[in-house]
Amino acid sequence: LLTIPANFSSAMKVDWLYLAKLSSVGSISEEETCEKLKGLIQRQVQMCKRNLEVMDSVRRGAQLAIEECQYQFRNRRWNCSTLDTLPVFGKVVTQGTREAAFVYAISSAGVAFAVTRACSSGELDKCGCDRTVQGGSPQGFQWSGCSDNIAYGVAFSQSFVDVRERSKGASSNRALMNLHNNEAGRKAILNNMRVECKCHGVSGSCEFKTCWKAMPPFRKVGNVLKEKFDGATEVEQSEIGSTKVLVPKNSQFKPHTDEDLVYLDSSPDFCDHDLKNGVLGTSGRQCNKTSKAIDGCELMCCGRGFHTDEVEVVERCSCKFHWCCSVKCKPCHRVVEIHTCR
Repeated sequence: LLTIPANFSSAMKVDWLYLAKLSSVGSISEEETCEKLKGLIQRQVQMCKRNLEVMDSVRRGAQLAIEECQYQFRNRRWNCSTLDTLPVFGKVVTQGTREAAFVYAISSAGVAFAVTRACSSGELDKCGCDRTVQGGSPQGFQWSGCSDNIAYGVAFSQSFVDVRERSKGASSNRALMNLHNNEAGRKAILNNMRVECKCHGVSGSCEFKTCWKAMPPFRKVGNVLKEKFDGATEVEQSEIGSTKVLVPKNSQFKPHTDEDLVYLDSSPDFCDHDLKNGVLGTSGRQCNKTSKAIDGCELMCCGRGFHTDEVEVVERCSCKFHWCCSVKCKPCHRVVEIHTCR
C-alpha cells in the first residue's frame, strides 16, 4: 500500500469538507464562528469572516460533494465512507491517487454549484442573476429570466478551495495535481451549462420564447467526473522553460486536457482494513452474486468469499385506487437473499 511522504504538507488535505459535518440548524453568521470551524486554514478563516453570508452555501457544497461521491462509488471497493475526523475521507485523500483526484474535483464543483444556486435564488446580497446574458439570440429567442451566475460561483470556488495550494506555492507536483483537478471539477459545470426556455403566446403557442442559462443537475456533474475518474491520466512533473507542469507519465499517451482528472500514485486495492492508510476494507459490504463487474461478490470481496442470508422484506402490492382520492395496498411478504463479503 501507499505510504505518505515524510514531508507531506497538511495543506494538501481537503479538511474544509468537515463543514459538511456541521448541524444544518445553526448558521455561520458571526465572525467568531469562523475561528471555531474545524479544517479551515487561516486564509480560509479570513475569507469566512469577509463572506459570512456565503458560508452556508460552502457548507451545502461540501454536503453535495460527499453525497455525490458516495452515490458514484456506491458499488466500488472504495465507497467514499466518511469519518468524524480530519480529513473526512481519512488518509485516502492524502495520497496522490485517482480517488483523491475525484474528491478534489467534486468538492470544488460542489462549492461552485451551491454558491451559484444561492446567487440565483436571491439568498446572497453579493450576487444575483447573471445580467450579462441579455438581448436577442441568433436562434431567434430573447434572453430573459434569471440566468445562473456561474461566473461568481466559479470565482468563489477558486478563491476558497484553491487557497490551500496557492498559499504554499503551486510548485510541488501534488499542489499542481490538486489545482488541476479543482479546475476540472468546475469545468464539469461550465461545459455542461444548458439553455432553458419558456414559451409565450396564445393558447400555449410558442410565438415568442424567452430563455436563460442554467446549471446542469449536480448528478450530471457527478456522472461527468466519474467518467473522467475512469479515464484519469497518470502524470509526473516536468519543466517547460522555468514553468513546472504535469505531463503524462507514459509518453505514448496523449496530453490531458483541462477537463480531465490527473493522478500521481497508484491506488491501493482497498480490500483489507488498514486504518494507517485510511482503508476500511470490504468486509461486511453487500455484493451482487450474479454480477461480473466490480460490484460482484468475486471482485468486491477480493476472493475471500461471501455470506448469504435470507431476509424477509415487506412490500406494498395489489394497490387499488379508491374514489376519491386514496390508494390502498396490501402488504406482501417475500424472502430475498442478501450477500455480504467475508
